[in-house]
Amino acid sequence: MMMQCFHFMVEPVKNFTAKIKESNKRAKRDKREPLDEDQMFVVELARDLSRVCQRSDVLEHIWNQDDIWTTALCRVFILQWASMLESKKRPMQTDGWPEMDEGKQPDVVNVLDLQQAKTLIFNWIKDLRAQPEQSVWPGEPVAKALEDMQSAWRWGRAPNLLTAMELVMWTLVLQRPDKDTIPLQWLMWKQRTHNIGAISYIPQPVWDWIVDASVEVTLDLDSANPDLLISADEKKMRCGFERKDVPNYHQRFDGWWCAVGMEGLGSGRHYWEAEVGERDWRLGVAKESALRKGFKSLNTDTGYLTLRLERGTELKALTVPFTSLPPGLIPRKVGVYLDYDNGQLSFYDVEKHLHIYTYNETFTERLFPLFGTVEIIKDLVIRSPAAKTHCLCSTSCLWG
Repeated sequence: MMMQCFHFMVEPVKNFTAKIKESNKRAKRDKREPLDEDQMFVVELARDLSRVCQRSDVLEHIWNQDDIWTTALCRVFILQWASMLESKKRPMQTDGWPEMDEGKQPDVVNVLDLQQAKTLIFNWIKDLRAQPEQSVWPGEPVAKALEDMQSAWRWGRAPNLLTAMELVMWTLVLQRPDKDTIPLQWLMWKQRTHNIGAISYIPQPVWDWIVDASVEVTLDLDSANPDLLISADEKKMRCGFERKDVPNYHQRFDGWWCAVGMEGLGSGRHYWEAEVGERDWRLGVAKESALRKGFKSLNTDTGYLTLRLERGTELKALTVPFTSLPPGLIPRKVGVYLDYDNGQLSFYDVEKHLHIYTYNETFTERLFPLFGTVEIIKDLVIRSPAAKTHCLCSTSCLWG
């Protein structure tokens, strides 16, 4: 058993070693770093996946070593997919996907765990290699998503082709008749099991599905802090220089410079966008029971699920304690997506189609869209989402 763990490719070990040597020669010729064992494992896996799955030409960039992942990313991918293959639950159910231990850093992964994971994946590959070339049709939405991700990667909007590899892998693992739902279920799973930096680029067909849940949001004047200036259409706000004399309703913020949307949300899917300032803003939702008076922290303990930028450089999810987010995720236009029934609230960079952060919680009361700013020159603007792109489906729409 120990020998199996440490020699995860007992039969093809010579071939694998030869491919590593060949890769090292190529790296030397191209004057770049040679691939290590974990990177080479992913390269060969991409080759096997691409051979069987139709319209998976995008993976050629991985096995041709045009898109080289870091060792840390390769290890996370290997461990995650070994866990997936080992799981006996029916995939794609809400609780059917194995969750990764986010506290387990890939650079300190147990060597034995990693080798066992490779063994599991390789055993699956052996069965995959028995299938004819181009024998699996992934479904039109998956194929369109792969094309979109390839384009995004070429134009530098996606740092790597990890998501493309995942979608092909899922298609081959599942081989289900309802493949058309895979990209949407992929999004739900990624948001549920990973909070930070896990999804990165959102393919256009999936993005269209998110935006399809758009709702018109206007500010509730009776909830706005008296220092805020609200536009006539109730979609713009910024701080003024004088506090207005307004009734002190119980629902009005009198400490933090915030306001909520007019309508509370108690079921279904909802999406809205806001153009934010460069120094300080706050977006998310407030529970109906959340206290709005004073300067008590607006975090998950007090009934708020929010994202905040402070001093132009500190992006935070206001969990308890707060969760710092990478500066590279700071957006100019934020998309907020609420799936009330599935208990998810997600934030996106609208311009780059990138995932920023997701809250997962069981909702039991109405939620009000929340907006906050201390800017005195630039308005925080609630925008109507851009029109959906033309339908990518060849027959009746698969994304409705």
